Amino acid sequence: MNLSQEKRAVIALGGNAISPPDKVTEIAGQFQHTRESLNELLKLINRGFQIAIVHGNGPQVGAALRRVEMARHDLPDVPLGLLVADTEGSMGYMIEQSFQNVLVKAGIKKDVVTLVTQVLVDRHDPALLNPSKFIGRNFTFEEAKIRIEKEGWEMKSYGNSDSWRRVVGSPLPISIINARIVRQLIDTGAILITAGGGGIPVYLDEEMGLEGVDAVIDKDLAAAILAKEIDAEIFIIITNVDGVYINFGKPDQLRIPKMTAGTALEHMADGQFPAGSMGPKIKAATEFLQNGGKQAIICDIKQLDRAMENQAGTIIIP
Repeated sequence: MNLSQEKRAVIALGGNAISPPDKVTEIAGQFQHTRESLNELLKLINRGFQIAIVHGNGPQVGAALRRVEMARHDLPDVPLGLLVADTEGSMGYMIEQSFQNVLVKAGIKKDVVTLVTQVLVDRHDPALLNPSKFIGRNFTFEEAKIRIEKEGWEMKSYGNSDSWRRVVGSPLPISIINARIVRQLIDTGAILITAGGGGIPVYLDEEMGLEGVDAVIDKDLAAAILAKEIDAEIFIIITNVDGVYINFGKPDQLRIPKMTAGTALEHMADGQFPAGSMGPKIKAATEFLQNGGKQAIICDIKQLDRAMENQAGTIIIP
């Protein structure tokens, strides 16, 4: 089969698959979580898919920002956009090396490439003035109050428990600056790790050209843009729940095995998918389908292979 004719998938791999948000994970533990996740993605390779991986970086970039704040009296500040680039490189290395080792053990010869990626945003996006993107680890309400009062953090409740996390500005992605080279590399059969953490947010200045933005892009929305620009057939969003639920966290919660993009948008309009959790994933999945994608899947990493057979997770179709 000609490589350019193989099936193509983009996988949005949550940062929680590498470092859970409820605790600080040592580097050895992050490598372990990464290897476990990639063993499941290997099954996509065995199904004949060319793949591009877009990883999250919420816990990691939050930790990096905290380190900068703690060292502020001794070292120069590092802007958030540059920390996104730092984590895109370090996490890309972690995923790249782990996947290379998984492929060698499986007897598969494929290149794995990490590409530090810039993503175009609107410098006047109102989201930059209304922080909503969760980063860093979880805090209790009492801990969050201390951070807000003493550190000046913006924080919001996370999920349905007594859990709070820091939030930063998150503009909508418009296009992937490096999309052409991503397509060329995938056409060679390489596995791409790209737009990590949603990519580095940049805007186009009429005089200076590309300039960085002190923000974080939602990785699911960036992955949906990437999937459109490289003509992926399937968009897979890996999360920490086993699918999309109606009335999530309530006694009558119900997982939806399959639905259309229209139904998904109706549920979102009814308030079923909050902006801080499932909302961006549904928005990303439906935008991918509305732009010509064939299928979106939202599932837990351990159920990915079964989800490919419509036996787990949530399948969303046009």
